[in-house]
Amino acid sequence: MAGAITEVTDGNFQAEVLEADKPVLVDFWAPWCGPCRIVAPHLEELASEREDLRIVKLNTDENPQVSAQYNVMSIPTLLLFKHGQVAHQIIGALPKSRLLQEIEPALAAPA
Repeated sequence: MAGAITEVTDGNFQAEVLEADKPVLVDFWAPWCGPCRIVAPHLEELASEREDLRIVKLNTDENPQVSAQYNVMSIPTLLLFKHGQVAHQIIGALPKSRLLQEIEPALAAPA
């Protein structure tokens, strides 16, 4: 289904994010995280509106390897991956308009 946010894990991160054919915004979150719940609806809206961006979630409690690999120390952390590399990082819950301001330049930048 287009626009749906899917869960990724330590096991499928390589295939789902690093080898993706379009930019992927990864939401590092946990069920107990209040700010993560605040940002979730904004990400769902973005996922349904953007054809040029895939949004996925990674539960940091259940997937410590990827979280450690990218030095995710606080959540929510959003990492924008382009061509297997981190193109932008956002830490903390932001309103949708600020999220767009943050990721638009990174999406527009040449690889």
